[in-house]
Amino acid sequence: MVAAPASVSAPPRTGKAAAGQVPVLWLALLSTPLAMGANAPVLILPDMARSLGVPTSTATWLVTVFAWAMTVGSPLWAGLIRQRGLRPALLAAVAAVVTGTAVVTTAPWLPLALAGRAVQAVGGAGLVAVAMNLAGSTRRMGVITAGFGILGASGPLLGSLLAGAASWRLSLTLSAVSLVAAPAVWRHTRRTPPAGTTFDATGAGLVVALASALVLIPTAPVAAALAALAVAVPLVLHTRRRPDGFVPAVLLRSPAFIGSALLACAFSTSYFSLLFSLPRLIAQRTPWSTGAIGTGQLVALLIGSALSWLLAAAAGRLGHRAVLTVLLTLGVLAPLTAAFVSWGPLLLLAATVAVFVSTGSNAVLSVRAAKDAPGHQRPSAIGLFVLCYQLGGALGPALAATLVLK
Repeated sequence: MVAAPASVSAPPRTGKAAAGQVPVLWLALLSTPLAMGANAPVLILPDMARSLGVPTSTATWLVTVFAWAMTVGSPLWAGLIRQRGLRPALLAAVAAVVTGTAVVTTAPWLPLALAGRAVQAVGGAGLVAVAMNLAGSTRRMGVITAGFGILGASGPLLGSLLAGAASWRLSLTLSAVSLVAAPAVWRHTRRTPPAGTTFDATGAGLVVALASALVLIPTAPVAAALAALAVAVPLVLHTRRRPDGFVPAVLLRSPAFIGSALLACAFSTSYFSLLFSLPRLIAQRTPWSTGAIGTGQLVALLIGSALSWLLAAAAGRLGHRAVLTVLLTLGVLAPLTAAFVSWGPLLLLAATVAVFVSTGSNAVLSVRAAKDAPGHQRPSAIGLFVLCYQLGGALGPALAATLVLK
């Protein structure tokens, strides 16, 4: 059992597991298969569309809904962890993953499959929230985020292989691999007394509404932007009235949180846009086969993910300003390269850089985002930061569908 979750106590300064800490590999296995399941449809969207009798752009909603559910689920799980502790959150997340996976594998119609994907993603977001609250240091967080990149990189190829060998539905069950780690993590958590405060349902509802509006910006820019503005204003006013509510007021006054969250969203949007666009762009601009594209993208993303862990491990020595300069520079170069280059290897290099920036920034910025939050509000800070990162996972595929996957 742990003495206290990392979200409640001060995070350890070392990457080595302290006595009672959950071994970081269990945390990685609990959380990272979600990325594998999220990216599994990348190479099989046309097959999924034909099976369901819809256009490829419509089938992309199976990706967008998954990302949307992860986005809105993240802060809700943070609220549950804050109110009830890690054990109830872990149990509820496992139940959601099991239920959603069962629906996805049997749904005969797109709407039901979308509902299953949403429940599956909400459960996965809960497992991620538990893992990130138990991480406690930049280096341990780096293991988790690098795992996201590595399994996310393998998702497209694994999804394609499973679809070819059996069915595309089987590829949508990959995120359920995380259930293997649930018993081990359960043994390392302890019961947490209630927080003693009531759940801020109004704040939670406004956050979900704001995230939902932002997800729709690529498909309905004007209406979604107006809806987001209409929700953002009352959310800010509500936060002032209830500073210790679902969105702690201290976070809105924290430049570290605001800057980290916005950068994470931007880097994530860029990465997921490229992830879904590059296979089509390489096919259009080069004579490469589908197999060569899938293998090349896998190698590129694996390299970028491995390098991101090195960045997280060295972040303390390099200093925040140097790390931020590297991330910003490479974060601009990746989409520019994809937009104007026609040579296959350089397009794959753009994918390497994009995943390096996205996963590396997630590890580095998540710890910085929570630094101004009091101990009891760290779950909220982490949950809202993850919301911003996952928002890019919803915006990216939607942008790719609008600009490339037509």
